[in-house]
Amino acid sequence: MVPLKSLTRRICSCPLFIHQTRAISSQPNIAHDDALNQVLVEGRAHSRTVVLNRTSSLNAFTTSMILRLRKLYEAWEENPDIGFVVLKGSGRAFCGGGDVVRLYHLLGEGKTEECKEFFYKSYGFMYLVGTYLKPHVSLLDGITMGGGGGISIPGTFRVATERT
Repeated sequence: MVPLKSLTRRICSCPLFIHQTRAISSQPNIAHDDALNQVLVEGRAHSRTVVLNRTSSLNAFTTSMILRLRKLYEAWEENPDIGFVVLKGSGRAFCGGGDVVRLYHLLGEGKTEECKEFFYKSYGFMYLVGTYLKPHVSLLDGITMGGGGGISIPGTFRVATERT
């Protein structure tokens, strides 16, 4: 029997709900390379720790970071060797939310579709965290604002420190 939580997410993950784009170019994918450096992974025997590593902007997330997070979480959910996932930030912030400065500039340039994609992907990831089948621990150490709360609150556990 399929657990109700699993069934609910599977139904909501239909192709209409998932929109992915792929860049085709002979040049290196700068956004992908940035996401690899901005979302770090620490592996343990039965867990994975994700470290948001964009300290110059209080670990504010971008669309490419959200896409990387989603890809990692989905792969780990299917892996029976991984028992739980931890999400934390580096530097003085857990996550300052979405990169609203970038969104502001995109809107000023008339790139509303990119802004829509950012929110679409962000809320999709928040939904994934809320329906994740394995325990999810968010270590809220430091500045936590907006989307930082959005990606931590739906999870199983939230640990706030005296710096939060």
